[in-house]
Amino acid sequence: MIISSKDRKKESKELNTTLSEKLFHNLCQVNLQRFAWHPPFYRGLFPDPSAPYPASVLKWIALITMLIDHLGASTLAYLLQKNGKTQPVVNVYEIFRDIGRIAFPLYIFLLVEGMQHTRSKAKYLLRLGLFSLISEIPFDLAFYRKAFEWHSQNVFFTLFIGLAVVWAMDSFEKELAVFRKNAGKDMSPVIFGIYRFFLYTALLFLGCVIAELLCTDYRSVGVLAICATYLLRRFPVPAAALCCLTLLLSSLREFYAFGALIPISLYNGKRGRQPKYFFYAFYPVHLLLLWCVYLILKSAA
Repeated sequence: MIISSKDRKKESKELNTTLSEKLFHNLCQVNLQRFAWHPPFYRGLFPDPSAPYPASVLKWIALITMLIDHLGASTLAYLLQKNGKTQPVVNVYEIFRDIGRIAFPLYIFLLVEGMQHTRSKAKYLLRLGLFSLISEIPFDLAFYRKAFEWHSQNVFFTLFIGLAVVWAMDSFEKELAVFRKNAGKDMSPVIFGIYRFFLYTALLFLGCVIAELLCTDYRSVGVLAICATYLLRRFPVPAAALCCLTLLLSSLREFYAFGALIPISLYNGKRGRQPKYFFYAFYPVHLLLLWCVYLILKSAA
């Protein structure tokens, strides 16, 4: 079969058009994915916007900002009390506390993520409960200078209560899905929604009451922030934003917590390489070290 030059040109044109359309489609898809993870606003703030960060990076950011916050709340607070409110120390104290607001939203976000990916929610909850007990005396020593302070408990208790509440919500959600398919298939969607709303509200109320009775760090607002993050868990950045808005109920200083949205927007959903118990053990250990710093400063006075 003889193909004329006119037909060859037509086929070549069609082939080029098809390749151009495919190339354009692929480029659009890649750019949309990059934009979803890295809005243009962040491109100037990070060295490699094409490589989102795993959970291990978020944990390091949370750990460092928490350490800065506790240096201000423990060591600098003691210096303010001892030497009076001199301007340089006050400024540094305020900066340290503002930076520290980033830590708690990150820990909440990682808590909800961890609950969804852990092999055993019971063991996860048990670890939090164990380290909340281990950390209580170091927490009281670092911030109250005595072994027992019944009017304030460490943040591990807040995370423990919050995890228990969202675990219960998650379990009930699965049970409700089964109920909806079987016995509740004839139930009105409105009635079913009201029933689920009151069930979740009861669980949340119970968690908030326990947090208030135990006087945990952030108290009921902390539990509320954890539940808010859980309910929007499929949308990481909106979930973190709602978490930060909730924390504003405790203090206007929590406005600086919105800084946590930057690393969370770069989260890639992966665990990353991290030591298993280091991030748990760091909390009580660094609190003991802060107490030791206080003793050294006190003895040198």
